[in-house]
Amino acid sequence: MKNVTDSFVSLGHWPSAGSFGFNTDILATNPINLSVVLGVLIFFGKGVLNDLLDNRKQRILSTIRNSEELRRGAIEQLEKARVRLRKVEMEADEYRMNGYSEIEREKVNLINATSYSLEQLENYKNETLHFEQQRAINQVRQQVFQQALQGALGTLNSCLNSELHFRTISANIGILGAMEEITD
Repeated sequence: MKNVTDSFVSLGHWPSAGSFGFNTDILATNPINLSVVLGVLIFFGKGVLNDLLDNRKQRILSTIRNSEELRRGAIEQLEKARVRLRKVEMEADEYRMNGYSEIEREKVNLINATSYSLEQLENYKNETLHFEQQRAINQVRQQVFQQALQGALGTLNSCLNSELHFRTISANIGILGAMEEITD
């Protein structure tokens, strides 16, 4: 237990013959530490992440359904506009002698206004989907990070007794003091 305690306080070289110790070679231990942390994150965060993703999927599907309803409404408006266009074209035939150019301008304006409305609805749908996707990704990232941090803090708190905790804090304060002296 003393070797474990001292390894948190002192980061010096440990002789490998005859005693148990920690390998302080950063290049050799970082992949091991990362794999352990990733394993713990995957093990503990898998269920929560699945629930979050399922909830997010339902929200996205709901947003898609709403967008589809908006799309259907836009198609209905387009059909109404086409009916109106047909009506305008029939009136154009009647008024061709009196002012063909006036009717043609109204037809073009009607088509342009309808096209513009459809483009706006399509853009709104795409922006909404993109926004919801980004928000879902950010929420999942934040929740996974918070859960990983809480798990790590819980693990640290359960592993550290008060003496070891005091030694670790003292060692870190010493390291920060040394770094401050170097920068001065």
